[in-house]
Parts: sequence; C-alpha cells; structure tokens
Amino acid sequence: MINILALFQCLQPLLAVTALKQFSLIAFAMLVMTGRVTMLSMSRWAGKGGSYRTVQRFFYTKAIPWAALFWVFFQRHLYRSDHRYLLAGDEVVVTKAGKETSGLDRFYSSLYGKPVPGLSFFALSLVDLSERRSFPIRVEQVLRTEAEKVASKAKAEAKRQKPAAEKRPRGRRKGSQNKSKAEVELTPELLRIKGMVAAQLELMTALLPLTYLALDGHFGNNHALFMVRQCGLHLISKLRCDSALYFPYEGPYSGHGPPRKYGDKLDYRCIPDKYLKETRVEKDIQTRIYQAELLHKEFSQPLNVVIIVKTNLQTGACHLVQQPPGVALRPVD
Repeated sequence: MINILALFQCLQPLLAVTALKQFSLIAFAMLVMTGRVTMLSMSRWAGKGGSYRTVQRFFYTKAIPWAALFWVFFQRHLYRSDHRYLLAGDEVVVTKAGKETSGLDRFYSSLYGKPVPGLSFFALSLVDLSERRSFPIRVEQVLRTEAEKVASKAKAEAKRQKPAAEKRPRGRRKGSQNKSKAEVELTPELLRIKGMVAAQLELMTALLPLTYLALDGHFGNNHALFMVRQCGLHLISKLRCDSALYFPYEGPYSGHGPPRKYGDKLDYRCIPDKYLKETRVEKDIQTRIYQAELLHKEFSQPLNVVIIVKTNLQTGACHLVQQPPGVALRPVD
C-alpha cells in the first residue's frame, strides 16, 4: 500500500487529497482481488477505508481527468527517452446483463463471434517497440447515438433481404461517373476515434512526437486511412489476405488517353524475389517477408505493403500469415 501511494504522488496536482487516497485503495484492491471486477468486489478487498460507498463516490466523481492521469503516470514512471513508441487503438467488449447501465447495447465480440449485450470501450495505448509492451493512456466508453443504431439495423436488414446477385453485363453502367477517393465522409465511429486521437496527440506531442497509429483489420480501408492522415499520422493496419493489389505501371505511354496507373496484379503465389526482405526457418516452417509499394483500387494513394508468407517445408503447404492472415499496410510518404 505504501509503495502504491509513493507511485501516485505524481498525480497530486491533478487529484484532491481525498480522491488520491480513494484511488490508492481501489488500485490496491484491483491488484490483489480475484474474480470479476465490480464496485462490490473492490470494496471487499480494499480493506479499511474502502467501503462500498467510498468506491461508489470515487467513480461518481466527474471531474477526474483520466487521460491526464494516465499520461502523467506514464511520463513519470514508464517513459524512456531512448525507446521508440507508436500509438495503437482497439475496442473491447465486456458482457453485461440488465437494462439500467449507461451505454448498454449490443456490440460485436470477437471472442463470441457474434453481437452480445454489454458495454464497449475504445482504448488508445502507447506501444514500446523496444520492450514490446503496451501502456493504455486513454479509454472512452462507446456510446452509440440513435441515428447510428437505426443505420446499423437498416444495413443489417438490407443485407438479410438482398436477393441473389444477378450476373451483370460487362462494362460500365450507363450514366455512372467517377468518384474521387479523396472525398471521404467519415462515419460516426471514425469521427469518435479521430476526436480521441487528436486530443491525445495534443496532450503529449510536445514530449513524444508520434508517426504511426496501429488499428486492427476492421480499419483497413480508405475511410480509416483518410481519418488517420487528417490526424497527421500514418496508418498501420491489415488488408484481407486475398486483396486485389497491383504494381504501379512502369511501361511506355500508349500515346492517347490518361497515363496508365495500374500494372500487373500481384500474384501471392509468385511474388518477385526483388521484394523479398527477410527469410528465416524455425521448426520446418519457413517465413518469408516481402515489402513493396502497391496500389489498391479502393485507396486514394499508394500503400507500403508488407506480406508474410509461411511455408511448411515438409508438406509444402503455403499460406499468408499475419495474426490473423492479412496484409499490413500504411500510406507511402
């Protein structure tokens, strides 16, 4: 308990003395307790001075600047000036029953593989590339508006009632026009994440300038890339392992029309050796890492793509891998 109080002394300018003591009791309880973390279970493990009402009053306090607390604690005890960091974001869903909890809704959970009733939180973390450790620095609850819920239900209903796709004739539909991929309208989800990222960068850029924001494969699209570039960062995410990628065209000009942009389509089974960056073998599994500047017809700019190919040397089985299978991407400077 004394050690926790010593660590929390750096938070004194941001917290009142009473709130700091309550925070210390709650942190101690969360470190030693077992089972699900609730206010009742924390009060049972907090010891003297950590009654249920004390825990309740602490979490009902609206003036606690949580993002500033996380940043000050990281800056004082965890930051290393000689280490490299990147910003990462992810959403976590916690199952919750009942009807009265604020923000209770149905969210997709990757653990269950389906939407479940519960609470959703989006977290931003600083990842130490030297020690391969992650430090959460901003967490906000996802509160969907009524407009988002209606739009989500309408999209699901349209997908469910969509008839079998009819075979379209070749060529372009009559009257269709080109659409600029640079003109993107951000969804409420992306606007929410953009606000979090911008606020966090404003808080810490003076000490820790960042270059990259890592997001999961859900954000491997042009809209998310546009949002990240608006924040002044580069996106690290994943594409589908069967994404249609093209080499930039390097041939001669045909003499008429606009210059050709797309060259040959990437064949994942036969990637040119000039793009091979690393090869290693572990337990009869050969890992080959390729890197190339490629084009995707849904993105407004070239992508710096990393492809990981793993081959079983005994059976010859070969597939793309990247936890889960996919292709990493970020925009080319």
